[in-house]
Amino acid sequence: MDVLSGSIDVRDLLPSGELDESSPLSAPDLRLLVDRLQIRSLRIKDKVRSYVLAHRAEFADLFSRCSLAAASADDLTRSLSGALRLLSDRPLDLEIQDLVSEIRAKRRELEERREALEVVRAVSALHRRLASAREDLRAMRLVAAAEAVRDLKKGLSVADVEEGGSVENEPAVFGFLRKEWAECLDELQEVLAKNVLNCFHFEPENNRLIVRSVSKVEDVHYIKLHQMLEAMEIVGVLDYGLARVADLLIKRVIITSITNKSINVLVEVHDEGSLASCETILGMVPSSELQEDLDGTCLYSRLSQIVKFIYKFICFENAIWMQCFGRLTWPRMADLIITHFLSKAVPDDASKIAGFQNVIKRTADFETFLKEMKLISSTDRNEEKLSYFAHDVEVHFASRKRNEILASARNYLLQFNYDLPPANMSSVSLQASDGGENCVSVVGLLFQSDKCLVSKAVFHLMDLVHRALKDACLSPTRVAKEFYHAARDALLLYRAVIPIKLGKKLESISQVAIIIHNECQYLSQENLGLAFEYRADFPSGLQKHAVFVDIALSFHQMAENILQKQVQLVVSSLREAIDGADGFQNTHQPQHYESAKFGLEQVIFIIEKAHIMWEPLMPASTYKRAMCSVMDYVFSGITRDMLLLDDLAAEETLQLQRLIQMMLENLSSLFESLIADVDEKERFLNQNTWSQLDKMMSSLPKFRKLAELYDMPLKSITATWESGELLSCGFTSSEVETFIKAIFADSPLRKECLQRIKSASD
Repeated sequence: MDVLSGSIDVRDLLPSGELDESSPLSAPDLRLLVDRLQIRSLRIKDKVRSYVLAHRAEFADLFSRCSLAAASADDLTRSLSGALRLLSDRPLDLEIQDLVSEIRAKRRELEERREALEVVRAVSALHRRLASAREDLRAMRLVAAAEAVRDLKKGLSVADVEEGGSVENEPAVFGFLRKEWAECLDELQEVLAKNVLNCFHFEPENNRLIVRSVSKVEDVHYIKLHQMLEAMEIVGVLDYGLARVADLLIKRVIITSITNKSINVLVEVHDEGSLASCETILGMVPSSELQEDLDGTCLYSRLSQIVKFIYKFICFENAIWMQCFGRLTWPRMADLIITHFLSKAVPDDASKIAGFQNVIKRTADFETFLKEMKLISSTDRNEEKLSYFAHDVEVHFASRKRNEILASARNYLLQFNYDLPPANMSSVSLQASDGGENCVSVVGLLFQSDKCLVSKAVFHLMDLVHRALKDACLSPTRVAKEFYHAARDALLLYRAVIPIKLGKKLESISQVAIIIHNECQYLSQENLGLAFEYRADFPSGLQKHAVFVDIALSFHQMAENILQKQVQLVVSSLREAIDGADGFQNTHQPQHYESAKFGLEQVIFIIEKAHIMWEPLMPASTYKRAMCSVMDYVFSGITRDMLLLDDLAAEETLQLQRLIQMMLENLSSLFESLIADVDEKERFLNQNTWSQLDKMMSSLPKFRKLAELYDMPLKSITATWESGELLSCGFTSSEVETFIKAIFADSPLRKECLQRIKSASD
């Protein structure tokens, strides 16, 4: 059969020499190929026939099996057809389906009855356990009752319900059982709390706490304190049961032992053999002498005895109970110790901080003892409140000193009365030593040669700042920073308080406002010098951060604002007085002359008043600057009004000249105050002094020259302009031309002079 395997290549049937693979087959080749294929086919048929004859038995067996398989398929077909006919004649499948459904229903009913029976059994068991718990409670078997309540809590899924959950398909009876359980728990808690509290009795008259080991109930039952605490722990209400006991100990025992230094703590145990007479007494006995307790040794000894008493006779050396008692008492106890001992033991002087180390050691030992007694946790560092406070004594010391500094600064500023009588203020002079009994002091300005008057409040405030910075130089970095910030805050407190306290004074012309200006100027310069004075002595951690220049600038600006406000108020009054002169018109008429004269007298009065108020108080340089500013306004205003006049009569010019001379004569004393450094041997108002005054007030030479112009002929005025003298005094060509036109009548000479003035100006 190998001849059948694979494929036959017809080209193999042709002679190899006659075959060209690239050329198609010719007709003779095709005929030859057909013949050879027929011969090949006959050979294959012969081989197949020989193979079949050789394996006749195998082929016969195969055909027999195929026949049997076909016969079996026919029998199966006939059987299936019969079954189908049978089913179509009788609906047996429906009967089977009904029977199966009935069986399922019976089984479901049986399962429900079994579950209901289990629920009834469970409810019955829970009810019996509840009844047993109530019976134990009535019989004062509190531990057994507590265990039953604890077990029932899990059986009734109370925790799931309390957390907001619900139990699916739960019978309603469980809700009633949980309600009864809650009532039983409340009753148990009430009995435990009441009887635990009955074991403790405080006698105020004897100042002692009595702890009985049992509580008597209706003269029938004796309940041990130990059993009640155990029952509380079982049901998880130990905190609730011990809360009132802890509060009693805090109020009656611990507070007294902390606040009263003259007591001793004694413990007495009374046991006469009977259960009812067994009791322990914690007494606080007055001491015959007041104990000196600088490092807390006596205090911590008393508290240690109390803690031992609690550990042994209240908590019965049970670590869990002691921890619970500690959670209820330690926070309040720690606060009391800090308030009444540690905070008061903080040194008042930076040099005494080293002596506080004994307090730190005693405090650490006391907290170690509390850890051994299980009153506080040995792993939770947050409960070491006393040690944290003691180790931060530097911060507490600095905080206290900072508060004291700010309190003193506030008292200085708020209690000082700036409402001084005018007579008292005018009598004060910069020549005074330090004010004596006056409310002001003379201080020197750091970067000026001047002196000024400031209030005693600011004098003390600055002294307070210097003392704080000196303490900062002697203190560790943390304390030094607090002193530094306290000094800054004290200075800033002035800036916050004074403008509000004296707001009305600053809005009016007053000597109080001048003193506030002096104080701001004084504080500004003092602040500029603070960093240079103390920076080198500050701790290294503070040297780079100590800054006062910002405060100095703010005080300088505040001083300038106050001064400018006072100058503006005076200028406003002067403006009204100058306006009362009605522009100096028609002064050749007596009525108008008197009106102008009265206006100038009001101006002189206002200037003199400002002079009297300012000169005794202000630094000399500030006084000169303020007064020159005021007078400069006056001279420029009067000069401007007079130059605006036109068509003046000869008599009118004489009256104007007289008014100017009157102004200069009446202000001579004020001019003297501005050039007080001139040699007294020199005659006042000579050329030298006028030259100095002209430099100080730019409008003064123009004002003085105007008086001369009223008496000068036209040619002299023209020559003076051409020489540049009028220009140097502040006159303009238009003002000179207007002045000439107002005084001199129109003439060829006037035209010539005006032309010369115009040419000189060009």
